[in-house]
Amino acid sequence: MSMIQVSHLTFCYEGGMEPVFEDVSFRIDTDWKLGLTGRNGRGKTTLLKLLMGAYEYTGSIQGDVQMEYFPVPVKDGSRDVIEVLEEADPSCELWKICRELTCLNMDPGILYRPFDSLSGGEQTRVMMAGLFARENAFLLIDEPTNHLDMEARESMMRYLQGKKGFILVSHDRYFLDGCVDHILSINRSDIEVIRGNFTTWQEQKEKKDTFELGENEKLKKDIRRLEAAAARTERWSDAVEKTKTGTKIGGLKPDRGAIGHKAAKMMKRSKSMENRMLTAAEEKRKLLKNVETAEDLKICPLTHHKNRLVLMEDVTLSYGSRRVLEGLSLHVDQGERVLLSGRNGCGKSSVLKAVLTSWMDGEEAGGMQAALPAEAGELRITGGRIRLAPGLVISYVPQNPAGLSGDLRTYAKNRGLSLSLFMALLRKMDFSRLQFEKKMEDYSLGQKKKVLIAASLCEQAHLYIWDEPMNYIDIFSRRQIMELIQKYSPTMLLVEHDRDFADHAATRMAGL
Repeated sequence: MSMIQVSHLTFCYEGGMEPVFEDVSFRIDTDWKLGLTGRNGRGKTTLLKLLMGAYEYTGSIQGDVQMEYFPVPVKDGSRDVIEVLEEADPSCELWKICRELTCLNMDPGILYRPFDSLSGGEQTRVMMAGLFARENAFLLIDEPTNHLDMEARESMMRYLQGKKGFILVSHDRYFLDGCVDHILSINRSDIEVIRGNFTTWQEQKEKKDTFELGENEKLKKDIRRLEAAAARTERWSDAVEKTKTGTKIGGLKPDRGAIGHKAAKMMKRSKSMENRMLTAAEEKRKLLKNVETAEDLKICPLTHHKNRLVLMEDVTLSYGSRRVLEGLSLHVDQGERVLLSGRNGCGKSSVLKAVLTSWMDGEEAGGMQAALPAEAGELRITGGRIRLAPGLVISYVPQNPAGLSGDLRTYAKNRGLSLSLFMALLRKMDFSRLQFEKKMEDYSLGQKKKVLIAASLCEQAHLYIWDEPMNYIDIFSRRQIMELIQKYSPTMLLVEHDRDFADHAATRMAGL
């Protein structure tokens, strides 16, 4: 066991307009199973990179432990997996890697396949096996669940339950609850470490937020009461002071000393109230610094005159000569939210792309061609047929947010979006006004995914096709999106591996 001590850490990217971290301090134990959480853009990946020594900073990071980062970059994916792992760690031992693969329910024979031939989920798990084969290293694991199907996530969760000595970034609350024993939270104004899983942290946060909201309301009422009392006292003091120069009463002049004394007491009382107000205001300023807001989102789905929007009959899909799916029959009716389920590589995203391709071939496709992923052009429907309701309007969120560049205003104009609505949605999804001035290439992956989702929410459509929309999205925004779907009930065809989202958002699951 050893400790990592972070003291007075301050960091700002070169050319950045505000620091990512400012004077933060915390301490962690390298034997912990630590979950790292925080809203998109708060600096989770940046913190891991700082621990790795990738950037210059002020303050200190002290710890006598070797750190390794996931995901590991792969220079040449055409080589066999074992060669890729040996390049990442020349001292790796084959028997240890095979042991870790077995714990992940993977056949060690996968080591002798080209790395690029593996699905995204398989690549994640073999690289994870390579990392945990390095004993005595403290692992920094950045969002390993992205693109993992539900079964693979369960397997990864059970695998990490038996490990220790890592920091895990994930926005999947079910996954975090199953494999961490401490939470490191990057809040709006500080960083805190608590013992327990994500649910423990959330329960403590909700209690603290509820207490602070109550205290805030109480202080607001106190300040209003004190302001009114101070104003009354000041008026009385002024009125009494004016009687010093008044006319004689019963032939006697006013006792100016007594009146002045009384006025002074009233003024002193007014000053005392003013000081109490300042104290209350100072206490109020200390509250609510870490309360996370998640305002309601809005969507305006269109209603179609046909009930059945999509019908796939005995469909076979191929990329070139390779079949990815055969004999698929599926339908999507108005008001349904159909979630495609199945293992990585079974063709879920290909089904979405096939519907989009069929739609693009019709006149109703409009100017949405740019939204279709490039690889969809290689997809062919080599059997069966896909029938779409006439005049169908589709809004699409792709799986991969990479490639976004330029400013938000130009992006909104090119997609024909209402700029004010688009910006308002992003603001509700925790975009600061500073983010609106940045180029999208400088956004985190989570922020880029929010841009895609906000754009889709701006579009009025009969059918919303979203491919793994929750990848990279923080837990607070996931809750917003789930509540949006439950409230407005748009018709959707989805691929998503987040169990909590699937349970709350889908009306029907279709297994492939």
